[in-house]
Amino acid sequence: MRLNPRAQDLQRIYHFLGFFQPYKKRAYFGLAFVPLSVACNILMPILIIYIIDEQLLKGSISGFGFSLACLLGVILVNYLSDAAFSFYLRNAALHAISDLRKAMLARIMRFPRSYFDRTPIGITLTRLTTDLEAINESFTQGLLGMIRDTLITVSLLIFLLTISWQLTLIMLFVGPVVYLLTEILRRKLRHAYNQGRSVLAQGTGFLQESLNGIKTVQLYNAEKSTLETYKTFTRGFFNAQSKCNLYDATLFSCIEGVTTTSVGLIIWYGSGELLASAITTGALVGFIHTLDKIFVPIRDFTAQVAAIQRAMAAFEHIEEIFTQQREDEAETPLPPIDTQQLQTFDTLRFIDVRFRYSESGPDVLRGINFTLKKGQKLALVGGTGSGKSTILRLLTRTYDNYTGSILINGIELRRIPKQRLAKFFALMQQDVHLFNESVAFNIGLAKTTLSPQAIQAAAQYVYADTFIEQLPDNYQFRISNNGGNLSSGQGQLIAFARAIASQQEVIMLDEATAAVDSLTEKTIHKAIDHVFEEKTVIAIAHRLSTIEHADQILVLDKGHIVEAGQHAVLKNAAGPYAALLQSLSP
Repeated sequence: MRLNPRAQDLQRIYHFLGFFQPYKKRAYFGLAFVPLSVACNILMPILIIYIIDEQLLKGSISGFGFSLACLLGVILVNYLSDAAFSFYLRNAALHAISDLRKAMLARIMRFPRSYFDRTPIGITLTRLTTDLEAINESFTQGLLGMIRDTLITVSLLIFLLTISWQLTLIMLFVGPVVYLLTEILRRKLRHAYNQGRSVLAQGTGFLQESLNGIKTVQLYNAEKSTLETYKTFTRGFFNAQSKCNLYDATLFSCIEGVTTTSVGLIIWYGSGELLASAITTGALVGFIHTLDKIFVPIRDFTAQVAAIQRAMAAFEHIEEIFTQQREDEAETPLPPIDTQQLQTFDTLRFIDVRFRYSESGPDVLRGINFTLKKGQKLALVGGTGSGKSTILRLLTRTYDNYTGSILINGIELRRIPKQRLAKFFALMQQDVHLFNESVAFNIGLAKTTLSPQAIQAAAQYVYADTFIEQLPDNYQFRISNNGGNLSSGQGQLIAFARAIASQQEVIMLDEATAAVDSLTEKTIHKAIDHVFEEKTVIAIAHRLSTIEHADQILVLDKGHIVEAGQHAVLKNAAGPYAALLQSLSP
């Protein structure tokens, strides 16, 4: 059953409060200062009434200094208790936000790869940064402040009833008006904040993509169009924020007007009561003083409502992270498998495999059948969009919604945990990502089980050691800007060494030589030849030298295998493969 919006908000808050659990002692300690603050707020008007009625108006200055010192002491204790409340609650909130950020990142790291295909990185980054900061600032300022102010306000109202129930009733007329204004504008604020955060996430995603591709943008003189596109996001965010400011200012000014009118009415009515001797001067002054204490939170209420709506809008977006299914959270548990069958790679079989990226999209693979045995080399060739890379995506379980069967050692691919599957396959792509860390880090990816000797051995295996040893600091040379201080071929070799260092049994090459510089092209080919000699390989390539020694070549066209066989046989068959060879000839 779908929950109503308020129930959903409460559920989100309850979920967030779970992150307070390890820090509940400091949170409770901070809350323990609230009763002290309430007591101080009640003691202040009592002392004011006593000083005016019993000392100043009666002309008795005996003990006046002591009374004044007590009043100043209560004021000081009140400020200190408020400061302690704020410090300990904010400290607990900061720790909770930090844990929430870690939990979100840990969850995102376990998302299926298909999630990152359809979701811009900038949107995910906004969830981890801007949205969390909105909760940190807005939740602690808004909700926690409102809890304290509510307790103080209720206590002071009870105290005011003891002074004059008539004056208190006049003040209570403000309540329904404030509630009505808040309820109307709260919904508008929530909608505007949601719009603003969505546009901000989209703009952040576009900005991240634009900065990552800034060289391409500059190369093709696309700065103006990129800027104009980004301006549409900033205008959308500006318009949403302007609405928020308008609603916030409207709420504040209305409540300010209502409360000021209420104070005027109380002074008018109280003056009459004073003249009729129904109330003392000290009681009237104490009432107005306490009234101001009540109206300050009411005026702050507008900012707190706006802050809570910001937090709730951020909660909605963060909730998407926790409702997105992780790769280890299958909808239906799969039966256990015999792990003995997966000790080493033996065979891979595709049996009538069909696949489409979306339910409404066309089939990308249409009845794919082949078998690959340990030690064999399989080459996939064909034009763009023929389905070559899709086969590799299925093998890494980026997508699981295929039909037919993909069997590894006789076990259905979907039944094999991705962590176990990763021990079989290493994927070498043309788009290499290098971290802003040392060469050794990039080869080993911080695997503690890999010794420096193993990292160097992997580099030697693909002939990357030659250029690495010429770098300053060798394997400790720090790579920057995703390999911006290396040539494209050098970056490719480091990624190649990474694949070898992981010690997987099957190496998948996805256009691995499509974008390398001429200086290291021969080294890349030597590394590929070395891999072909000793590993089980699935290779996608347009270069004849990469595929002519394969045990089996599959020629794909529009998701079909149109030819299959070895190089010599297919070359003489005068079919699609022979035509492809002719197009590759100089």
